[in-house]
Amino acid sequence: MSLFIFRSTKESSVDYEKASTIYEFTVKDINGRNVKLDRYKGHVAIIVNVASQCGLTDTNYKQLNELYEKYGDTKGLRILAFPCNQFNGQEPGDFKEIINFTRGKNVKFDVFEKIDVNGANAHPLWKFLKHKLTGTMGDFIKWNFSKFIIDKKGVPVERLGPNVDPLDLEPYLAKYW
Repeated sequence: MSLFIFRSTKESSVDYEKASTIYEFTVKDINGRNVKLDRYKGHVAIIVNVASQCGLTDTNYKQLNELYEKYGDTKGLRILAFPCNQFNGQEPGDFKEIINFTRGKNVKFDVFEKIDVNGANAHPLWKFLKHKLTGTMGDFIKWNFSKFIIDKKGVPVERLGPNVDPLDLEPYLAKYW
């Protein structure tokens, strides 16, 4: 598989409170073209906020790669990684630096443009995810590598915190194959 790099859009005509699936959202690719998330229909997906300079970075990138290699072809798993610099400035790089970092990690899953996951400028997709599955401490993302599992119908079905290693997602994912 090749590395797909996408750029997201902060603008969206979708009301995240009324949306029912991720398929209602659109992001922008690196060339500024709109990409509807309905391209993931029929796939179980993990949506995760990532950072290159976090203490959790090496383990998460390594294990996300392992999950993708193990289940990408056999089960159709898709991983959508959204770089975010909202947590102690741990994703400070510009877009080109993020691309180089993910290439250095041999990432084959989909990586999107750096976005906000909390606050007024949070990407509408992330507002939707938090609205559908609130965390134990509220409807905000508390740190890098928060993970959402999306079922084959595009519905968020599981939310796991940053301290849950990606390989520990296997029993959750198995429920939705």
